[in-house]
Amino acid sequence: MTLTWFFTLLEISIIACAVVSGVFLSFSDFVMKSLNGAKTAAGVEVMQRINRDVDRTVFMVLLLGMSALSPLLIGYAYFRVTGPASILIMAGGGLYLAGVFVVSLIFNVPMNQRLDAMDYSTTEAATYWSDSYRPRWTFWNYIRAIASAASAICYLAAVVWLARG
Repeated sequence: MTLTWFFTLLEISIIACAVVSGVFLSFSDFVMKSLNGAKTAAGVEVMQRINRDVDRTVFMVLLLGMSALSPLLIGYAYFRVTGPASILIMAGGGLYLAGVFVVSLIFNVPMNQRLDAMDYSTTEAATYWSDSYRPRWTFWNYIRAIASAASAICYLAAVVWLARG
């Protein structure tokens, strides 16, 4: 049967994924709208600052921690958990890896790096911000919010299923 440490790990994963989802959703829902409402150079400058500072936050620990933990949860569920709980855990890990980690690496991070390399006061930065960065980055950030929320839901459903025996 499932070990106490595994339940605890799943419960921590539920909380971590839900917090990550909340940060992504908040950012897309009102932070980007607020930055868009500012003068373009100010929006670009603040986003550059946010992207430089995010590496030193609890959010990044959760984001990367779940990226490392998800394959371990998938492997444990595949080999040691049976029934619907196994499928839910593997789905939760897969959703997080594909919808958060891979999306971040392929879309959001490269856009952040490109924006960071620009002088916020230039026409090039303003054009990139308005025409490409803001709409595309926000779209992919919503995808990350949905994927991390779905992952938390999968983990929660697996815990409920396992607790019922």
